[in-house]
Amino acid sequence: MRVLLLASSLLLLTATTADIGAQPGDSVTPGVSEALATERAVRVSQLRYDLSLRIPATRSDRISGRITIAFALSTAAAPLALDFEPNGMGEVRGVTVGGAAVTVDRRNGHLMLPATALRAGPNVVAIDFDAGDAPLNRNDDFLYTILVPARAHEAFPCFDQPDLKARWTLALDVPEGWQTLANGAETAHQSSNGRSQIRFAETQPISTYLFAFAAGNFSVEEAQRNGRTFRMIHRETDARKVARNRDALFDLHAAALDWMERYTGIPYPFGKFDFFLVPAFQFGGMEHPGAVFYNASGLMLDESATQNQLLERASTISHETAHMWFGDLVTMQWFTDVWMKEVFANFMAAKIVNPSFPTVNHDLRFLHAYYPPAYDVDRTGGSNAIRQPLDNLNEAGTLYGAIIYQKAPIVMRLLETIVGADAFRDGLREYLGAHKFGNASWPDLIAVLDTRTPEDLVTWSHAWVEEEGRPIITTDLAVANGRIERLAFTTRDPSPRRGLTWTEDIQVAIGDASGTTMIPVHLTGTRTEVPAARGLPAPAFVLPNGGGIAYGELHLDRQSLAWLAERLPDIPDALTRGCAWVTLWDAVLTGELPPERFADLVLKALPREGDELNIQRMLSDLEQDYWKFMPDGLRTSRANAVEQTLRDGLSKAASQSLKGAYFSALRDVAVTPPTLGWLTRIWSGEESIVGLTLAETDFIVLAQELAVREVPGWRTLLQQQVDRTRNPDRKARLQFAIPALSSDVSERDRFFASLADVNNRRHEPWVLDAVRYLHHPLRAPASLKYIQPSLSLLQEIQRSGDIFFPKRWMDATLSGHRSPEAAGLVRTFVDRLPLTYPDRLRRIILSSADDVFRASGERVRQ
Repeated sequence: MRVLLLASSLLLLTATTADIGAQPGDSVTPGVSEALATERAVRVSQLRYDLSLRIPATRSDRISGRITIAFALSTAAAPLALDFEPNGMGEVRGVTVGGAAVTVDRRNGHLMLPATALRAGPNVVAIDFDAGDAPLNRNDDFLYTILVPARAHEAFPCFDQPDLKARWTLALDVPEGWQTLANGAETAHQSSNGRSQIRFAETQPISTYLFAFAAGNFSVEEAQRNGRTFRMIHRETDARKVARNRDALFDLHAAALDWMERYTGIPYPFGKFDFFLVPAFQFGGMEHPGAVFYNASGLMLDESATQNQLLERASTISHETAHMWFGDLVTMQWFTDVWMKEVFANFMAAKIVNPSFPTVNHDLRFLHAYYPPAYDVDRTGGSNAIRQPLDNLNEAGTLYGAIIYQKAPIVMRLLETIVGADAFRDGLREYLGAHKFGNASWPDLIAVLDTRTPEDLVTWSHAWVEEEGRPIITTDLAVANGRIERLAFTTRDPSPRRGLTWTEDIQVAIGDASGTTMIPVHLTGTRTEVPAARGLPAPAFVLPNGGGIAYGELHLDRQSLAWLAERLPDIPDALTRGCAWVTLWDAVLTGELPPERFADLVLKALPREGDELNIQRMLSDLEQDYWKFMPDGLRTSRANAVEQTLRDGLSKAASQSLKGAYFSALRDVAVTPPTLGWLTRIWSGEESIVGLTLAETDFIVLAQELAVREVPGWRTLLQQQVDRTRNPDRKARLQFAIPALSSDVSERDRFFASLADVNNRRHEPWVLDAVRYLHHPLRAPASLKYIQPSLSLLQEIQRSGDIFFPKRWMDATLSGHRSPEAAGLVRTFVDRLPLTYPDRLRRIILSSADDVFRASGERVRQ
């Protein structure tokens, strides 16, 4: 496809007519099309930006700016499109090319520089403009940029595509007293007349989506690690919380940098290293070189943080640090390969965190972190391939999701196994060295690795990377005279018309309560016999994913399913138990195991489980089972037993981390008056939990959970929580959610209607909190009326929101629903979609609705 596009672009560039209609610019469409990007990549090189912005103290005032763009042009035979689409907020006040004023044609979000003003060779374009607000995330006393995947041109004019890397310089004029950070180091700072002017050093070549800055009322912490200075910028007002987390955050960054330098053989390539903890940040983190942004709540942890939260923090830091090499130093040529930077960041993060947590079972951690969320999409009618075609960057945000972040690391581990760990590392070093400060694609890497293995990686990649779904693997076990007579696995493609052949190496666990034996098996073709198992004593169970490796829809033989559903806690190995929990949850979703039987097994197993990672997976599945799949009558009859088991677990938990996990689960499922009364007393301070210190964020969530359950005095309780919340960002977030918590349906209706205005959706994490409470399971019947308009709003959500917002919007909308009515609303909407509706948004709807379809009894369509 790219060869054809390149040839087409070269033919266009040979045209000499002065008629703009015959030039590439005539096909300039909204967004940044692949055709436009290919044309510009051929023509433009040696790119530099010098950007100056004046940020007013008042949020509603416009930000004025000037950008100077210097570049070399291979040919000036055609107009050249710059991207600038400030969505009505910004405007162009003047353009010069080579110092001479020119008039530009504004077309479909682009500034068309006339061919007559350009020349082959060096060009300098200067533009005075007012910036667009949307990607600048303006608050009353701070702002920060989020320009991924292609939102830089919504703020200022630029060539907004990943393969036109540039060196950037930046100057900010901000209210005096504000702190600033950017990719480059600060080189000059002066203040006068209540304003400060700050200039930043030129960067290495980076893509537009990696350019970043922030300015506002911040606090700054600084530390030295391994001879390198780190700066942490934040807005946390709790000094004890900062002191409790500070050293760990610096240590984790330093360790991740050191590991990446050793693994890649390439020193950290971007000079200084700052990181900014953003309140209610849209993502877990964003890998701007020299200025990494994080969600503050994920890094600045409370004393009640669970082991999962501690691991997730370390993984997030390692993920963003790994991006300095995978994504920043070497960037995908086009967003078709955006998954590459994400998979390597996640894959490296899993390797990096291991030494920092020596007591954690990291194979078990990998299993729980990646398999369940990948399955949550891959099992659905909304599944997608890891590597997806993309015609225009205005749809790049829809590429992101669990398939990229969770399935891809699993597939990359399969690839590392095929190639071998050392050869894999050496191949990555060659790849990074060949393309540093440039761009590359997945075929570029496959070509490097393919020379290091006899396996056909192109064929392997086709099934695992370029096609959607997961193989269906079924156990065929025959036992005679107390011995295994036959053990085999059948593998089939969930799409019979496609007929893919899936190949993978797995570890099969066979055993009973006394122990487990692992048998390596190479799955290939449609049926794989396991001769090594023949003649072994008949096992109590056979588990295809016993080593936490097999990926697919796993169907157990009848005997194994029955034994595990009754005696899973008897398995002595923690990883095997974890694999069994993942498999049994799939069995609930496929209808092979009743949800109430699964819940009973969890309640029986929790007091015996010794691994916190397994406990947190069990608690998560129990909550989903409880609200989504268990029939109402059975949920009511089991409520006391569920709450008592969780209270017992909370009381007996040996660590604050584990106590936090039990408390969160209990808070989220509580429905009986005794437990709600106890939780109310915990909130008010009348009672406390021995060994668990609750933080301000814990009390806020508890107040919201009690309010949605309409405990006596809930309105006063909410107002008191607002009054006693000290952090201004957390206070504002709580106040935003209060209308969604109201027992007054008309107030909830008004709040939902307000979300049609994009200005009321700017704080996306706040919106998602509120929408989940609108659709809480206890209010599901009353919130059915919001489903269809929420579906109708999805396209606008995708156009105006950040990359994860569409999927999270649908997840939040459908989170509390399980009824046939809810399933019918979604199915009717999808079935009536026009052919022109974006396929990726249709898939988002189907993946988010999958549990609703299954819980309502509808047969899931692939």
